[in-house]
Amino acid sequence: MTPNMRRLPIMLITALLLAALAACGGHGPLEKAVRGMLVSGDTTRASYDSLCSIVTGDPGRYGDMLTPDGRVDHKRMAELIEHIGSALRPPMHWDTRPYGGVDDLSLTVYFERSGSMVPYDQRGGGGQLKKAVNDLINHFPAGSKVDINIVNDGIYPYQHTVDEFLQDRDIYQSTAGTGDASYTDFQLIFNKILEAQRPGNVSVLVSDLIYSPQDTRGVSLDKIFNEENSLATRVFARYKGKSVVVQQFMGDYSGKYYPYNGIPFEYQGKRPFYLVIIADSDVMDQLAQDKRYSGVLDAPAVRNSYRFNQGTSEVECRVLPEWKDNAGRFRVKHGEGIVLAKCDGDRQTGKLCFSLAANLGTLLKDDALLTNAANYNVQSIDGYTLTVQPIDPGMFTANNKEYLEGMTHVLTLVGDLKSPRDEVRITLRNELPAWVRQSSSTSDISATGSFATTTLGLEQLLGGMFDAMRGGDSLFDITIQLQR
Repeated sequence: MTPNMRRLPIMLITALLLAALAACGGHGPLEKAVRGMLVSGDTTRASYDSLCSIVTGDPGRYGDMLTPDGRVDHKRMAELIEHIGSALRPPMHWDTRPYGGVDDLSLTVYFERSGSMVPYDQRGGGGQLKKAVNDLINHFPAGSKVDINIVNDGIYPYQHTVDEFLQDRDIYQSTAGTGDASYTDFQLIFNKILEAQRPGNVSVLVSDLIYSPQDTRGVSLDKIFNEENSLATRVFARYKGKSVVVQQFMGDYSGKYYPYNGIPFEYQGKRPFYLVIIADSDVMDQLAQDKRYSGVLDAPAVRNSYRFNQGTSEVECRVLPEWKDNAGRFRVKHGEGIVLAKCDGDRQTGKLCFSLAANLGTLLKDDALLTNAANYNVQSIDGYTLTVQPIDPGMFTANNKEYLEGMTHVLTLVGDLKSPRDEVRITLRNELPAWVRQSSSTSDISATGSFATTTLGLEQLLGGMFDAMRGGDSLFDITIQLQR
């Protein structure tokens, strides 16, 4: 068989894919996005990543653009872009070769060894902290490059193999004497982590995220909080294009706790700890989309999580023409944007109720945030209100399958249909999530109250990161035009 003959199946599949797109008029969300980017000249890495998100967010429609393990086939994406660009007048070209993605990611673990971390891994406890780290390592495919460091006053390479780390039942005993465990230099650690990152690297800090710098005698807690807030803002503002996911876990704690301004005391019970996952934004997207890394960002033991560094994203939506909550009548008008024409209110109530299937999975936010209507702004003339529910398999029917496939949530809007024309605008506010404030304390001198579920100064530390990496005011913006 000649090399040309061996290439024939791939060429044939690509030709059939392009022919199918042409037969549909090229009006799908991916094709429209490609055309818009070419015409506007918005041919950046961020734009290319958004195209990849459209493909992975709708595998039912774009399965031919995915590899067998669910990743974007960058060669076929390039061919599609070239096909669309060559049909424009004048023809336009976009070299996407630098955006081919990183096939294999590397992992670097930074394991905090401080006085307040040792009680998380006692022999009599449940070992949740060690399991969370072991699971993280095991979620990377066999053969992935994994490095482990111990951190406190500095960063120190772990002196054993990865397999020895995984099997170690007393990790703090085996790393005794590594660095100065009396304080943790977050400024040095975060700077070193960010400086050391290379393309395709995922860095994870395992920590209780209690800011405990050296020599704080006589320094007020308010001053410490302001210092850690400014530190986080200053460090993360220096490194553009990074994305951070903070995951909160709960673990057994058995041992001495060292409060900021008080007498150390023995404590046995639950305490929060955190995995801070740091990577380039495109690498974080790959973690979310690549099935080989499933479990890194959605580990079952995660209590709360949040992804930093997101501006306003494009969210794919489809109007559900037939849905159990719909009331009144409307007709979906095809073309640019979402337009409902010939709207008529319910005969008994006068209300119009319609629903959209949306893919909110690309936002990497937990359902507690996504399904809480209080996190959204809804603007309209007739006062539409919003409810959000996750899509589950029981919702699929023969009539709505094509609308629900690849989508994650149903957005339902209801309002009094009075105006001849209306514009309903939905935005999801880009704010620090409520769980951060609820998990933060301003005193840790005793084990009373919310001690078991809070971390001293967490809101100030993560608030500084949020200020540095906030992006836009909203995570997405959807507008629906209503016409009577």
